[in-house]
Amino acid sequence: MGITVKNVSEMFGKDVFTNRGVYCGRVSDIKVNMQKFRINSIVLDVVKGSFLSGVIGNKRGIIVPYQYVDSVGDVIIIKHIQTPQVPDERAVGTEPEEITPVPF
Repeated sequence: MGITVKNVSEMFGKDVFTNRGVYCGRVSDIKVNMQKFRINSIVLDVVKGSFLSGVIGNKRGIIVPYQYVDSVGDVIIIKHIQTPQVPDERAVGTEPEEITPVPF
């Protein structure tokens, strides 16, 4: 079952949070499939210091598929996005090599 929106223009500028209460940014654009009259995705302007800014780095925004949207009201709630964890070499148990100074 999809989320229904009466007026698509009401979504512009709304704040977006994950279902865990983490702030993501604001809606800046909406991608619509005009043949099926359905929303494909929403485009978020990511705010510096927000959850998504740490995920996407220096990018200005992110496209969120509409099936990730849980609800639309005063704010928009999306499913929480898990970020992949890259294992730290030091945590794996490998000791860093000692650097021996080379005399000149």
